[in-house]
Parts: sequence; structure tokens; C-alpha cells
Amino acid sequence: MALQIGFLLFPNVQPLDLCGPWDVFASMPDTSVRLAGKTRDAVVGATGLRLTPDTTFDDCPPLDVICVPGGSGVGPLLDDDVTLDFVRRQASGARYVTSVCTGALVLGAAGLLRGRRATTHWAFHTLLEPFGAIAVQDRVVRDGNLITGGGITAGIDFALTLAAELIGVDAAQDLQLELEYAPAPPFDAGNPATAPAAVVERVRALNAASLAERTRLVERAAAKLASGRAL
Repeated sequence: MALQIGFLLFPNVQPLDLCGPWDVFASMPDTSVRLAGKTRDAVVGATGLRLTPDTTFDDCPPLDVICVPGGSGVGPLLDDDVTLDFVRRQASGARYVTSVCTGALVLGAAGLLRGRRATTHWAFHTLLEPFGAIAVQDRVVRDGNLITGGGITAGIDFALTLAAELIGVDAAQDLQLELEYAPAPPFDAGNPATAPAAVVERVRALNAASLAERTRLVERAAAKLASGRAL
């Protein structure tokens, strides 16, 4: 039977959070990759890419891997009981529970990060701890069957890491070469530890409003979890 991998799809998802790992997983043998949405209506991603679910929450079969991407649309999901119930339900039987970027906050709101090591986009790293997670600043973090990827492009690193678990290291390396995944960026500005201070300052400023809003939403979601109302 084909391996079942499903991505949560929602308005304002970050396309690369999803499309990078999708290419890796969809290239694996005997693997079915799905986009699961509340309905089958198309959604528009954070940068304008239009994506259409191929299954709904109600129709989605049990998944071997559930992956929650991030994006500007993550905020509303933190208090969306229908979405969080779907994530919890699928996670309960999945071999691997995963996320890319700020999708980790959705796992947190679903109560799936308590006491677990996890990562997310560097600008929102402080939002993991309110959910009881042990925040780790790394491209890919594994804690048992929980695998989380850092910001956006780390989704490809995450997907290859998981591919090695699912189809073996040799086959995962074959995929890496087929995709010619050999990053050689023109600047060393992809991490706040190496980027010029002025660049870090500008990007922090760009994210300040989003961080403030997500902090409010995370605090509310964490309080809901603590009260036991979310489970």
C-alpha cells in the first residue's frame, strides 16, 4: 500500500514551505501526497500562488505523515478548532508528525509540542515555549516521531531528512542529486547568526507587527490548552 503523506492547506500558506517538501515526497516510490483543506475550494498562498486541495478534512484517509506548513495564514489556525481537531486526529495515528516554519505553532496549539524539542522560523522562535516545547535553533529538529523544520527553505532539508527515514539514506541521496539540491547562495545572510547586523535589524522590523500579533494569539491558544478546553 502506498505511503500516505498529507499537507495541511489553508489561505495564506507559504508556498515554499509546502512545495519544496512536496517535490521531495512526490518523487519517492509508492507514495501518495495529498493537500488537505477544510473544503476543496482553491486557496491563495501568502505570495499569490493558487493551490487546490485534493481532499477535505472529512475525506482524508489516515496519514502516515502529516505536515503542517507555515505562512501568514497560521495565526487564524491557532484558534480554529476544526483545523486543530483534524491535526490532532491525524497525528494520533501517524508514523511522523511534522511541520515547516511557523507550522510548528499549529502543532503547538494542537497540544502536540509539550515537552518535545522543536524548531520554527528564527523570527518566531520565542513562540514555541508557551506551548511547552523545548525550542532548538536548528534547520531540522527531531524528537521521536516529531520532526520540525526551520524557516521556509529548511523545508527541503526536513523533507530529505524524513525521506532518509522512509526510503533509506541511499535513495534519499538519489533524490537530492535528482533535484540538484546543492545550495550555494550569493550571500551569507540566511541566518541571523551570520547575516550583517543591519540586515537582521531590518528583517526583525519587518516581522515586528506579525510577531506581536502572533504572540497574542499564541498566548491565547496556550491558555486554552492549559485550561483543558482544547482537548
